[in-house]
Amino acid sequence: MEENKEESLCDAARNGDVGKLTSLIESGADVTYFDSNGQTPLMHAAKHGSAASVKALLDAGAPWNALSPSNLSAGDFAMECGHQSAFDLLLNAGIQAELILGTIARKDDAKDNNGDYLEDRVTFSEDKVMDAESKAVMMAWEKPLMEAHAKAICSGGGHILNIGFGMGLVDTAIQQYTPVSHTIVEAHPEVYNRMLQTGWGEKENVKIIFGRWQDNLSQLESYDGIFFDTYGEYYEDMREFHQHLPHLLKPGGIYSFFNGLCGGNPFFHVVYCQLVSLELENLGYSTQMIPLPVKDCLGEEIWEGVKHKYWQLDTYYLPVCQPNDDSE
Repeated sequence: MEENKEESLCDAARNGDVGKLTSLIESGADVTYFDSNGQTPLMHAAKHGSAASVKALLDAGAPWNALSPSNLSAGDFAMECGHQSAFDLLLNAGIQAELILGTIARKDDAKDNNGDYLEDRVTFSEDKVMDAESKAVMMAWEKPLMEAHAKAICSGGGHILNIGFGMGLVDTAIQQYTPVSHTIVEAHPEVYNRMLQTGWGEKENVKIIFGRWQDNLSQLESYDGIFFDTYGEYYEDMREFHQHLPHLLKPGGIYSFFNGLCGGNPFFHVVYCQLVSLELENLGYSTQMIPLPVKDCLGEEIWEGVKHKYWQLDTYYLPVCQPNDDSE
């Protein structure tokens, strides 16, 4: 009998019958229910574009971030079907939940992931840097993206800061713009040693700081362009770095970061693009997200031997952040 109530809830959500939906919710129907296809009432409401049903289910506590067996959320279904009102409600619910709880990308325990990575052995090949668990730290397919990031942060010339060297893709691109100074912060000992072996310590305009950026803030100055791309850190770490931007970025400067936030799910990615833009806005920065198509860079062969596909979307949104005029 209990299951019938939940199945009725799914039917009402599919049909956009808000009266019946509300009645079932009030009678105790479980809004977190997954049907035999692994879909929730909220997914059905989103797929069929009933904004009123979406709102009623969200208000009743339906999880906005539940995933179907094909890794899609209600927001993905609303996006795919072009239901803007339902999508807006889900996007707002996601942003509000993440602002309060940080459920997707927050540290789930006290374990220092960054510390683990720094002690990990990494392996280098022509097209990727891998950690000990065969997870990619950085891959060559990112080269056009890194060149676009470098172009953005070097557009005003001057003094440039990059947090996280990886394969050196962005730093190689930065060098093409011959900045006055080019500071690189790299925390991994093997990556640092490889930098020295490949001549980065001998470049006249390059200053290498070995260690975690958190431990070396006193060595950092004020820059015209900043890029942030660390491996083994969480969104919380980037959020902490953003708190230092007012001291690190000159008025009129440009900040960008590798935007891999929730790169395996289109809707979660949109939520995080909006969230980071909102948080930067609160710090006095305006953020433009420039869409770059990446589908053609990412054939299946790219991921051979890689345990985790950290990017599965067709479009990369390159962030360009600048201080608002009134914060200069």
